[in-house]
Amino acid sequence: MAAFGDELRRERELRGMPVEAICQATKVSAKHILALEAGDFRQLPGGVFRRGFVRSYLSALGLEQDPWMRRFEESCRENGVGEPAGTEWMTFAENVRNSRPVRGRRMGAKWLAAALILVAIALAGWCGWRLAKHRSLLPQPLLWTAPNSWVDNASSR
Repeated sequence: MAAFGDELRRERELRGMPVEAICQATKVSAKHILALEAGDFRQLPGGVFRRGFVRSYLSALGLEQDPWMRRFEESCRENGVGEPAGTEWMTFAENVRNSRPVRGRRMGAKWLAAALILVAIALAGWCGWRLAKHRSLLPQPLLWTAPNSWVDNASSR
């Protein structure tokens, strides 16, 4: 494991980049960069994040990623750090599924909204029926006309 990390450190030193510059370029903490260079892959986050850190490090140094990533995966397998192929993605998918809200709670909200809409429609219908049924009880509008308005006088001439 240390051989891969030592080669990464040598490449960084050949380019004259301090660890702080790599941290700034990759947004990866110095603790993780030093663990990677020391070959202590167990200190790195697992799965996709581990590979992402290495890819960021390689791109910050301007190294070709494919051969280095193959060597990194081999180093992880040799030392029992890597997970079997596909397991990381299954774990990731399970974490995503577990972080989503439970469907039962969402269905209850949908039923409540539907019930409220039905109550509003029924209330509007009842108000309409009541208005139509009892309209005859309302007073008739009064038409007010002045018997001798200037309009009447002008039209009669």
